[in-house]
Amino acid sequence: MIPSSFPEQCEIARLTARMLLEIEAVHFNANDPFILASGKPSPTYIDCRKLISYPRIRSTLMDFLTVTVMRDVGFEAFDNVAGGETAGIPFGALVAERMALPMTYVRKKAKGYGRNARIEGVMTEDQRVLLVEDLTTDGGSKISFVDAIRETGAQCAHTAVIFYYGIFPQTKKTLDDHGVKLHYLCTWWDVLAEAREQGVFDEATLSEVKKFLDAPDAWQTERMK
Repeated sequence: MIPSSFPEQCEIARLTARMLLEIEAVHFNANDPFILASGKPSPTYIDCRKLISYPRIRSTLMDFLTVTVMRDVGFEAFDNVAGGETAGIPFGALVAERMALPMTYVRKKAKGYGRNARIEGVMTEDQRVLLVEDLTTDGGSKISFVDAIRETGAQCAHTAVIFYYGIFPQTKKTLDDHGVKLHYLCTWWDVLAEAREQGVFDEATLSEVKKFLDAPDAWQTERMK
């Protein structure tokens, strides 16, 4: 069923942050930082994959993501929804169901046998494809997925995620320069605000997280010395 009426975007952001905190998908640890895929330290970590195990929250967030895209782009703006391997696949399927559209998924790399394809499912030339993922940090993986979609002759000018870090200024520019518009539900700033409101973490931890969010590169450089 296609959702059509939901809260304003600021309330969607707050509720999304609340749900992520409720299922303990958010982790803050300034004393023993997490190591990101880039190899750099971070006092924050989020696990959006947990969402698939919580049906009420999962359903609500997929409604939110669908209506956000429709509000931002249009109700008849897409012909296909593609999930990015692997975390984006279930969310891509759920959004496709709500938008009543075909669903495909994009491999990180060709599997090396058979058709040696990166696109699974049916994607045809000139289709307008929405790329769905769980989150984005610097936008790098999105570029690879978008390129794979475009290689089929299809169009991909939009990507939608549940969570956007919102602290690396180059992310949107990277995507914009590649002709891709980012749509998202909430950022670390929304999560930090809701965590303060709920008193989920101690003040010392929240203060250190804010230092990281204010200047992530400086925070990381200091701890890599």
